[in-house]
Amino acid sequence: MKTKAAGRPTKIVIADDHTIFRNGLRRLLETERTFQVVGEAGDGGQAVRLVQQLEPDILLLDMAIPNVPGLEVLGVLSAQGIRVRTIMLSVTIEPTAVVQALQRGARGVLLKEASRRLLLKCIRCVAGGQYWVRREEVGNLVEYMRREVSAAQDERERVGLTPRETAIVSALVAGLSNREMARQCAISEQTVKHHLTRIYDKLGVSNRLELALYAIQRRLVGDRSR
Repeated sequence: MKTKAAGRPTKIVIADDHTIFRNGLRRLLETERTFQVVGEAGDGGQAVRLVQQLEPDILLLDMAIPNVPGLEVLGVLSAQGIRVRTIMLSVTIEPTAVVQALQRGARGVLLKEASRRLLLKCIRCVAGGQYWVRREEVGNLVEYMRREVSAAQDERERVGLTPRETAIVSALVAGLSNREMARQCAISEQTVKHHLTRIYDKLGVSNRLELALYAIQRRLVGDRSR
């Protein structure tokens, strides 16, 4: 993650399809001498291009932005190795969406109706390298994540995957080749193939694609798309 040079304003790109909202947000931010709005995007594709071109410190991104939705924008930026600190803006905040956003690289999640004080505090917090989730949302988020972890553990135990097999499945979902899995797990490619064969048999799947889909649908591994 790049660090902001001391003394210069925090560069911000606003990505939202509502022009009135963008204009209002820009005017609000420009009252702060430490912030500089360097660009505005009306859809997800444009947001990605502006971040590539302008290299802002902060991206304020509407979760429901059209063309390329907010969560997909996070995935694209991550896949391209673009290190921008993203704050997701949403009309409502559901624990599932918060977890997905954080897993895909977001550094903060904020309601669009948040007060000026909370917005500025959130941006400063994220610009400083921290994460931001509103305090009243944290309890629900923690409980949700506990349920997710418990459900995933129950499923792994039900199908009988060993820790090594779980690591192989996780690597496959992340897109690693057999050679890359072998290097990551410090085993031979032949051993990787042996593990995959056993996993196919246990789960009743016949190829890598079926295994990846099964793992994601049954929550055998965490979201590795970020």
